[in-house]
Amino acid sequence: MPKSNGSGPLGQGPGTGRGLGPCGCGARRAWGARGFGFRKFASPKNELIALEEEEKILKEELDIILEEKAALKKEVK
Repeated sequence: MPKSNGSGPLGQGPGTGRGLGPCGCGARRAWGARGFGFRKFASPKNELIALEEEEKILKEELDIILEEKAALKKEVK
């Protein structure tokens, strides 16, 4: 957490980030996906399934970001 004050990445409290910091052990706990450079899955089939799920989640996040960006651009004009 920034400043190690328990406020979370946006000041919204603990558990509101992506779990990539030291408290999350470098893994996305909420999604059960892989972390930085290590894999938790025993077989290539499980790894493929996990990567496909992570891809889906990231695409959904990107869609949300693009929608918010478009809304902000309308406000700025």
